[in-house]
Amino acid sequence: MIAANIGRKFLNAYNEKFGQNFDAKSFFVEQYYPLFFDNEKYMQWVTNSPFVQGIKKGKPPTAAERRQKLDALISKVSGNEADASIAIGYPSLDITATTSGQITNLALPLNEEDVYLSWIGSGLGIGVQGGLSIFFDTPALLLDLYEGWQIYRDYLNTTPNLRGNQINTWNGQWMAHRYSTDYDVEDKTASFNGIGNTKDGGMEVNTQSWTAVMLGIARTLPDAQITGYIYNLGQTNTTIGFIPFSLPQIRRPHDLYKKYFGDLEAKKVETLFGTAFGFTKACQFGAIGVNALEPKGLRDYMDGAKMPAYNENDEDKKINFHIYQTWLLAMLNNEQLWGKAQNIAASLKTFADSGKQGKTDKSNKIKAVLNAGNKKQFIDALASVVDEAEQKDDYTEMAKLINAMPVDNVPYMLTLIKFHYAAIKE
Repeated sequence: MIAANIGRKFLNAYNEKFGQNFDAKSFFVEQYYPLFFDNEKYMQWVTNSPFVQGIKKGKPPTAAERRQKLDALISKVSGNEADASIAIGYPSLDITATTSGQITNLALPLNEEDVYLSWIGSGLGIGVQGGLSIFFDTPALLLDLYEGWQIYRDYLNTTPNLRGNQINTWNGQWMAHRYSTDYDVEDKTASFNGIGNTKDGGMEVNTQSWTAVMLGIARTLPDAQITGYIYNLGQTNTTIGFIPFSLPQIRRPHDLYKKYFGDLEAKKVETLFGTAFGFTKACQFGAIGVNALEPKGLRDYMDGAKMPAYNENDEDKKINFHIYQTWLLAMLNNEQLWGKAQNIAASLKTFADSGKQGKTDKSNKIKAVLNAGNKKQFIDALASVVDEAEQKDDYTEMAKLINAMPVDNVPYMLTLIKFHYAAIKE
């Protein structure tokens, strides 16, 4: 029923914006069907529905056949109990089918309006990498998704090798593009590059990352907390459920990167956040925020003795280095700790440089401090530095700072110090 609720939200917003008075059936017949199904290439493939029954590969239905399929759907909706073939997101009535979940003997209220709303809502799912889609019920987002429907239809009609039936995948690409910083309202497809080649020589809409989609939405609704419904409808239906998205938190790492390192490589930077694990794993946090944007490879420095290396002349490595720094700061959620981490790193560097040439005892003591993984290890390692340090007050303040931190924040702070040390060591 989620798709029907999304369809209802959209239709209410559509009627209000355009001064119309469509009910669900009239909108489906007059607007949705012509765009999605009344062409040789469909925009959507609904398994077992009248629109796909009897279609042979390489032989699209004629205009007359398509009209017959529409009539068949209308007839089924008016005279049958709703199932997955005519109501999107509903289970199969066959209890042995892979889509037969959520069957109940309760007489749930369902009318024709809900069935048509489910079709309308199904065209508003946002597909992302990992085979999942997201429903949002925010009217502004739904209207912007609708804006992309006609553009997808135009691409299908004018690009012979482009395969159809990718509306959810298209929606993901469209939202990332629609909310990108270089979107041109006068030329809506300018700079759009979401279509790629397939191995068999054809073309398809590429699947967009969830981070690119959500960062775009976060730019549009910067202060919002929104909830998405995560799902997949196919041969087997998958439901993850309702997941909150904290848009201010999703924006935070990117905003910090721009503040400290500029925005010259914005597109590349966007692709590096949220690469440590897939979207399904991110949903397991129970809410999507800064922690879900962890960049790939950072745990090697947080969980072990590996030291980062800063290379001013290697642009890709430098960007990745800065990505790590800004995500750590975003997790700490306190910009004052940026300067404090720099000061600690500078003090440790001064101590290491004060050792006699050829001797490594002071450098080894600093390594022990930098490789500490918790409060006790850090303070114990720092104690051996204090014994030889000239400015002992600096190290006392370091110990106080780390000791007063929440336990969960300590690994992020210690790793940030490690990265600042690596930056000034070069």
